[in-house]
Amino acid sequence: MLRPVTEADKELVRVWRNHPEVRAVSLTRDEISPEQHDAYWESLRDNETRKVFMYEKGGVPAGVVTFFDIDPDAKSAMWGFYLDNDGLTERGELLPAFIDIQRRAVRFAFGELGLDELNGEVMDANEAVRRMNKRNGFEEIASDERLIDGEPATVHTIRRRRQPND
Repeated sequence: MLRPVTEADKELVRVWRNHPEVRAVSLTRDEISPEQHDAYWESLRDNETRKVFMYEKGGVPAGVVTFFDIDPDAKSAMWGFYLDNDGLTERGELLPAFIDIQRRAVRFAFGELGLDELNGEVMDANEAVRRMNKRNGFEEIASDERLIDGEPATVHTIRRRRQPND
């Protein structure tokens, strides 16, 4: 299930985003300070171009899905997600959650958000997510080289358009 984040989720979101395994596959790898997170959290208020949702597995908070650069005219957005790696691993639920969060996010984007196109970015080295993207109908439509933490990295732009069964 996806639900809007609440104030009670604020610290969980920061802790999960700062997890070393999450940062290792993120386009920005700096650890987020409480002050930086406070500013980010405040920026979400009344922001129609960015929506953040808590993913719950079995009624337990287990991940975060962010839709951003939401363009109501084009019916498109960028998106990303991350999980509570430690909690899900402890419960033996990391792989099922990894599969489920993307499927739910895509359904949510084309359903509740009314989008026709969902875009994102994924690092070349993040092979698990790249494979999952392909299984869920995303295409890699462009690639570019960037410096991430001073190191060159290939980043793929992905896109999935609404399908008749969405």
